[in-house]
Amino acid sequence: MKRDMSAQRTISFTLNGMRVTANVEPHINLIELLQVQFGLSGAREACGQGLCGCCTVLVNERAVSGCLYLASFVDGAEVATIEGFDGPNQLSAVQEAFIETGAFQCGYCTSGFIIMATQLLDENPDPSDNQIKHYLTGNLCRCAAYPEIIAAVKLAAQKRKDRGAS
Repeated sequence: MKRDMSAQRTISFTLNGMRVTANVEPHINLIELLQVQFGLSGAREACGQGLCGCCTVLVNERAVSGCLYLASFVDGAEVATIEGFDGPNQLSAVQEAFIETGAFQCGYCTSGFIIMATQLLDENPDPSDNQIKHYLTGNLCRCAAYPEIIAAVKLAAQKRKDRGAS
């Protein structure tokens, strides 16, 4: 069966600080675009229903489920993935805290948790355990590293405070 290539659309957006273009078909989701056309595999499609958080990326500084978000919707937007979170030769406070507390086991869900924890700390620099749990309810860890994840968010909050970050 021959595909109708006229349905493809060229989009332009900023990806981890770099201006990029891509040709997308109407049904392609953001995760597929990031993996296939840009080789970014940090965000992963797991449930395909926006329920687990493994596919979390930022679009215009807001977390979205990349498995549900159509790629064509990022035309003109700013997209940030876990691959764009660290600076040159330096991890973010949240990434450091996840490593230091062992807040991951298999690592499949880790990028989504790091993105959501970063967004939480941007909004609330000193969250309580209950606030952390509530904010991260859309992310699932099948290895059950939840106590370590909560500890990582609290440590990251302290690291950010010590560094003078918001």
